[in-house]
Amino acid sequence: MRSFKRLGSAAITISGIELAHRIRKGQFDLSKLNLKGADAPAAWDAVLSAR
Repeated sequence: MRSFKRLGSAAITISGIELAHRIRKGQFDLSKLNLKGADAPAAWDAVLSAR
């Protein structure tokens, strides 16, 4: 596996992984985003913009 060339890229990737874990564990409140019936890409975009 290749390493990241920039610290900013690594930080963004790690924060995305941590966010995915929080969503999976139910630690991120998705009810405030009104995502009922939304597909996964739309939900992901809404979560990232709400951060």
